[in-house]
Amino acid sequence: MAQAIAQAPRPSRPRVAVTRTLPQPVEARMAELFDAAFHPDDVAMDRTALAAAMADADVLVPTVTDRIDAALIEAAPERLRLIANYGAGVGHIDLKAARARGITVTNTPGVLTEDTADMAMALILATPRRLVEGDKLVRAGQWTGWRPTGMRGTRIGGKKLGILGMGRIGQAVAQRARAFGLQIHYHNRHRIPEVAEAQLGATFHADLDAMLAAVDILTIHTPHTEGTAGLIDARRLDLLGPQGWLINTARGEIVDPQALVEALEMQRIAGAGLDVYVGEPAVDPRLFVLDNAIVLPHLGSATFEGREAMGAKVITNIRSWSDGHRPPDQVLDGWL
Repeated sequence: MAQAIAQAPRPSRPRVAVTRTLPQPVEARMAELFDAAFHPDDVAMDRTALAAAMADADVLVPTVTDRIDAALIEAAPERLRLIANYGAGVGHIDLKAARARGITVTNTPGVLTEDTADMAMALILATPRRLVEGDKLVRAGQWTGWRPTGMRGTRIGGKKLGILGMGRIGQAVAQRARAFGLQIHYHNRHRIPEVAEAQLGATFHADLDAMLAAVDILTIHTPHTEGTAGLIDARRLDLLGPQGWLINTARGEIVDPQALVEALEMQRIAGAGLDVYVGEPAVDPRLFVLDNAIVLPHLGSATFEGREAMGAKVITNIRSWSDGHRPPDQVLDGWL
């Protein structure tokens, strides 16, 4: 069945439904190449709108704000044959349901590596050094001047950085962190080659718990899957300890949100730098009053260059698929 679907004729000018407003050069190029339908309002589509878009398209271009679950996929018409995700993470798409329907799923890996690594490194610096807290103090007119004991933070140099997920982004963070004098530790499904470990000065931990107990800062760079959901729970936050910092620029679902807020409130960890949340754009309001938490609005990939490069990847995947070839960024079995 899947083989027959894969060999079916594909439209030379496919009908492409885009769920969010994309950068203008990306939309302009899509309009040239495809029969593209753009969402007029830059807000997330509800289920009814998503279903309608899927019903009138050969290709759907969703973003992380769109939950493409099994029910939507099963209700999609036979003509929908490609979900070309605008973004690297695909945790919002039911890949098993898509595969069962013979729908190809692609993403946009690689182009966001440097931008996301920059954001993670910014939070690694800003959170222990209390930069946002200091900015708020000055803006509120409450700064009384320099004091020997005022606004002291934690020195970065010499600290141990634990990287959860040592893929492209994790390794890019390691390169940056090493330049700041951090000692690199990592946990990954598979150990990276020895030559890469040597270049990064990285120590592998086969056991996540052991790494958490050994490091001062944890930065998360693993995808959201069934296996990583809630991976950092209350017990593991306690392993990080009251002198430990948590940085998350990956996906909010990887950290138990209730456990994180309680750990911050009770100072069972020193602080957190967050760019992602469960149920975005909703953010637990308890975080807003905590001086030991930085909360950013999912800025990891938010550069002009990165967002246009994401669009270029989407276009390449659609064109390749339309020409009858396997898209270069097809999501494979390893994501399931």
